Amino acid sequence: MLGSMNSRALDAAKWRLRRFVADLLEPVGRCERRVWGEAYVRGLLLDGERKSIEPMAVRVPGGNVQAMQQFIGQSPWGVAEVRARLARRMERELCPTVGWIIDDTGFPKQGRHSVGVARQYSGTLGKTGNCQVAVSLHLTTDDASVALDFELYLPESWTSDPERRRRAGIPEEIVFRTKWQIALGLIDRAIGTGLTPGVVTADAGYGIVTAFREELAQRHLAYMLGASETMAVWTERVTREAPAPYGGRGRPRRPRYTAPPPTSLLEIAQNLPVNAYRTITWRRGRKGRLSSRFAALRVQPAHGHTQHAAEQPMVWVLIDWPPGAAKPEHYWFSNLSESIGLRRLVRHAMLRWHCEQDYQQAKEELGLDHYEGRGWLGWHHHVTLVQIAQTFLTMERLRQEKKLFIDPPLDPESDADPLAAVERNLPNLPSQGRKGTVTDIT
Repeated sequence: MLGSMNSRALDAAKWRLRRFVADLLEPVGRCERRVWGEAYVRGLLLDGERKSIEPMAVRVPGGNVQAMQQFIGQSPWGVAEVRARLARRMERELCPTVGWIIDDTGFPKQGRHSVGVARQYSGTLGKTGNCQVAVSLHLTTDDASVALDFELYLPESWTSDPERRRRAGIPEEIVFRTKWQIALGLIDRAIGTGLTPGVVTADAGYGIVTAFREELAQRHLAYMLGASETMAVWTERVTREAPAPYGGRGRPRRPRYTAPPPTSLLEIAQNLPVNAYRTITWRRGRKGRLSSRFAALRVQPAHGHTQHAAEQPMVWVLIDWPPGAAKPEHYWFSNLSESIGLRRLVRHAMLRWHCEQDYQQAKEELGLDHYEGRGWLGWHHHVTLVQIAQTFLTMERLRQEKKLFIDPPLDPESDADPLAAVERNLPNLPSQGRKGTVTDIT
């Protein structure tokens, strides 16, 4: 992961940076806006502990605190077209797309006036704390990942308070939405930009929401979503029995399932035979190969089986039970095609580590969480320019490594199946050789 740059390294790359930024910032309007936009990106890229405006203005040649504050906090340029240009550019550069990762991250804050701040749970903190939370969408290949879009999550304490909205400059059209609803909005915007979707990957905070999975399926999107051990499923397809005709008296009867009660994912995992699990290595980490034991089977989620709810389709459940662990550590639901192999299911599930690296770099090297303004507009301006800076670093790293993108398909698939079509974008897993454990499970 290429980190922030010293002045010498940035000078060596200044013409590439200037060309990269000039196209992306064309929608911001007047020439002086583009000048200060480039200066801001340079400030984010340069070494320095703090990436708020005042210290960046000192480090950037010709920096001006007032001009940079006006450009970020008050200038009325929209982020949508800038991000759309960045997304289209990176889809061309980082091909083929493998996954679209949905995640959220926290920004610890003091006080109560920064837009969206509240006492709320943050995965970044690992607990409830005073913070902002943002939802993001990332484009991922086997070699790199870039953030395509961000949106700040607003608790109801903000959306329902006219005075707080006015002070923070929250647009009228912004209403309360859950994180999964914001995620759908980011996906819809990306599709509206003309991007080709990858497999949508997210953790169990999104995967346990039946409505989220249904919305993705209605959009004909493939997904690999985290699940909880307590979620109930059937291992065979079941349907509801039609009720007797209504006789006009009393409460109408609802359809009922005649199948036995569903089973939790934990029980399913514990009752599988030992030979159902295979050891899979999905990539090399800093400390060697990353491996675990996995099993996959087709199940029907049982959400709403006692209610008048839509029947759920059969999907994959992928189970991760590391050697020596008392019980499985992770579960995923996936609507990828029935012909997909276990190795490819694992590779899709494990793509999410890219997003964690994105957040780490954006915060530690580029000041994603260093913005000190309080308004909605300034926060989204700052985050957009961090996206540009981080994407430029990604391009510089790939340029230095001279990566080649080669993708021989392994599994049988049908071009007529929109969910199977995305599978051809996944590279092969490395072989472990004769002394390794079994990896080629198809």
